[in-house]
Amino acid sequence: MNARERYIQTLTFGAPDRAPFRPGWPRESTLKAWRTQGLGDDADWRDALSAELGFDWPEPKDPLMPGVSFQMMPKFEEKILEHRDGHTIVQDWMGAITEISDEYDVTYIREAKDFVTRKWHKFPVENRDDWERMKTRFNARTPGRFPDDFDARCERLKARDYPVGVALSGPFWQMREWLGLETLCMKMVEDPALIHEMVEFWTAFVLDVLRPVLGRGILDEVGFNEDMAYKTRSMISPVMARGFLMPAWTRWTDAIKASGVPIVWMDSDGYVGELIPLWIEAGINVCTPMEVAAGNDLVELRRRFGTRMAYTGGLDKRALAKGGDVMRAELERVVPPLLETGGFIPGCDHGVPPDISWPDFLAYSRFLAELTGWL
Repeated sequence: MNARERYIQTLTFGAPDRAPFRPGWPRESTLKAWRTQGLGDDADWRDALSAELGFDWPEPKDPLMPGVSFQMMPKFEEKILEHRDGHTIVQDWMGAITEISDEYDVTYIREAKDFVTRKWHKFPVENRDDWERMKTRFNARTPGRFPDDFDARCERLKARDYPVGVALSGPFWQMREWLGLETLCMKMVEDPALIHEMVEFWTAFVLDVLRPVLGRGILDEVGFNEDMAYKTRSMISPVMARGFLMPAWTRWTDAIKASGVPIVWMDSDGYVGELIPLWIEAGINVCTPMEVAAGNDLVELRRRFGTRMAYTGGLDKRALAKGGDVMRAELERVVPPLLETGGFIPGCDHGVPPDISWPDFLAYSRFLAELTGWL
């Protein structure tokens, strides 16, 4: 069974030969630490892990993808506005005024390169005129939204043996980028008509960009990024999520599923147990990354929702950092019962942090490979 078949069969509760091997991905600070702990200065961590475990990395490291962009075009000019007290204040390419430590350059504001704290001072949409101007940056037919070799890519992708997908911002995520979280929540109460208008605009724009890709029959998955939960609760109530966000999720999943794409995943940090019923209703069938520290217990969620929802991630990064018996107990608690019912790709419940040492990551990966049938 190749990587594509295995991925689809796993997340659709089919009959995979074994679960995909995806222990998690390090960020820059993690790799920096690992290189002092035995990885070496030049080694690719996946090559080193494969050599340690005795099997080839099961998916391509730099896979060809459709290359479609849902980002604003044109972007705002990215410029430094002020530097003070070890911090840089920047207008980023999304139009927000953002503050970041001068230890990092401005690319760290919007790219998940590392675990970086940022502070937002101002957002680009503050009134109706701002909103009208913002809409002009989201035209589905703007040159550059599809790569020049899009047709050739699609032909090549028809013969691939690994899963292929696209990811996009959900309505909550996108409106938060335009308005900021506090203003977004207040507008839902004080100016719901504007929020409905924004959701409708974003829903239509995403569908306009998606349709040429869906029509090629090359996708195995489409993912929505929302990040709409705190440690114990959703950022907005399920009632508000149903009223404002469900129409977008449902229209997208209807179009995606109608094109034959089997997997629609939702990415949100925080506790998502109260949102999962809405996502199931909307046609979403996979959740990630399922942070344990936020209260996401996959054993309990599987009991509650059965095979209506699949998961990726779900292994407590804190237990992996402790290593040894604590790590093994976490994997034994979660992996066998979830694999028994299917619909689960186990892995670190977010980016692998630097407190998980390279030796502990090796030990964890070996045990995970044993539990999932790779060893």
